[in-house]
Amino acid sequence: MLDRLIASSLAECLGQFPAVCLLGPRQVGKTTLARLYGRDLAGKAQAEYLDLESPVDLEKLQDVRGYLSRHEDKLVILDEVQRAPELFAVLRGVIDERVLSGKRAGHFLFLGSASIDLLKQSSETLAGRIAYLEMTPFTLLETEPEQQDLLWSRGGFPMSFLAADDAASARWRAQFITTYLERDIPQLGPRIPAETLRRFWTMLAHSQGSLLNAAQLARSLAVDGKTIANYLYLMTDLMLIRRLQPYHANVKKRLVKAPKTYVRDSGLLHNLLRIETFNGLFGHPIIGMSWEGFVIETLVNAAPPRSEAYFYRTATGQEIDLILQLPAGKTYAIEIKHSSAPKLEKNFQIALDDIKPDKAFIVYNGRDRYPKSADVEAIGLRELAEMLRVEA
Repeated sequence: MLDRLIASSLAECLGQFPAVCLLGPRQVGKTTLARLYGRDLAGKAQAEYLDLESPVDLEKLQDVRGYLSRHEDKLVILDEVQRAPELFAVLRGVIDERVLSGKRAGHFLFLGSASIDLLKQSSETLAGRIAYLEMTPFTLLETEPEQQDLLWSRGGFPMSFLAADDAASARWRAQFITTYLERDIPQLGPRIPAETLRRFWTMLAHSQGSLLNAAQLARSLAVDGKTIANYLYLMTDLMLIRRLQPYHANVKKRLVKAPKTYVRDSGLLHNLLRIETFNGLFGHPIIGMSWEGFVIETLVNAAPPRSEAYFYRTATGQEIDLILQLPAGKTYAIEIKHSSAPKLEKNFQIALDDIKPDKAFIVYNGRDRYPKSADVEAIGLRELAEMLRVEA
């Protein structure tokens, strides 16, 4: 089991808030982390774990208050909590009573698959009592430096990344996608034909890093634009797709307004495109945009909490692949190149003059750091991720 960087944030939040909600796609490692944290509490108060997809565990909550009163001295971990959203109304009263009695933090840890219903229920009933954390697949800073290409190729889902070989990894990802489409998404509420959603997901994979063209997607799937928007919101809320919004600077230029879309996990992207090996990736035209998505996910996850991510593009072609606005007020402008000898493009330099960032980098697939101009440095992905981590 690799150490997860989010573990320290989880401990801090449980020490401050009555409830913490750990959100992330299925199979990302939420349950493993929660169980490990529960065992770490053995010296203080034991943790009680309930899986709300288990009929046996659901039966224990028929009398919620009675059950919780018997475990008042424990951290209660509720897994797949979106399966029982009605619990939140009861939990609010329990939390308020405990806070009034002097027990201010560390009552509940909720685990959820980023369900829209979960977010609505918890925000309506537990406002001010709950902290949200996003758990992603393995990131670059959670793996060894020599595993960068393996992580890019297989993605960060633990069972895919740690598979015995590429074939086993590809099989796991194929089953993950099928299970999500045929079982998990219908359980969360939306009644969308699995094959339609698979086609939509695959289309987004083929257009990785492109501006969203909802009209073209609607024509291809024979649905209307509103339906496409609903599909995209669903996949975004499930943390499977990233919508990178355009940066709106105060410049006298016409800027694009459509977001870019990325399949967040590079391994799932490759599986949707039937790329099973690292060598196969090098022979595929998606390689550049796959690298761009991998870099963006790595840097966004490494950036301090409450950072904001954008891209910048004008109608005449000036572009910055990623702009990170950090909470401390710094702005990073990042160009992404899959090249061992990246060039400083004129359009990137013009865009830098438009937005005037604090720091500007070209991220490439090498390790050396060196200047490309007076205000732009070439840098390896891992080194920049470590820099952002220090900013936190």
